Amino acid sequence: MNRLLRTAILGSLALSITACGGHKRPEADLAASKVTTIGVNSYLWRASLDTVSFMPLLQTDSNGGVIVTDWYVNPNTPTERMKVTVTVLDQDLRADALRVAALREINRGGQWVAAPVQAATVQKLEDIILTRARDLRRAALVN
Repeated sequence: MNRLLRTAILGSLALSITACGGHKRPEADLAASKVTTIGVNSYLWRASLDTVSFMPLLQTDSNGGVIVTDWYVNPNTPTERMKVTVTVLDQDLRADALRVAALREINRGGQWVAAPVQAATVQKLEDIILTRARDLRRAALVN
């Protein structure tokens, strides 16, 4: 599980490094968090896609704010796999506008068996997404 988080963190960090530089916009733009082209907050949506981009995507619905990944097997731990569902619940960039759910299975004798997901894992993924969304918003304000 730590390898999965490490991969997500490294991917998120690599993406946040690219968001830099620019000129500041008027102060009124600081409150701009709503979006009209999709049904949910665009920063949370983009950050969610960025964060789970290393996993195969099964379904995405930008109007409903749902991202479902397929099972991901980390090459370093081939006896474990994860599946993640990210739901963006609102047009505002807020912590309670994001919900992450994860499923985990381990391979026992050739059979995939459900295994518990540590609560810290889901919380860490939410934190990574929220941090990335804030970085994207900051980058948009200075460009």
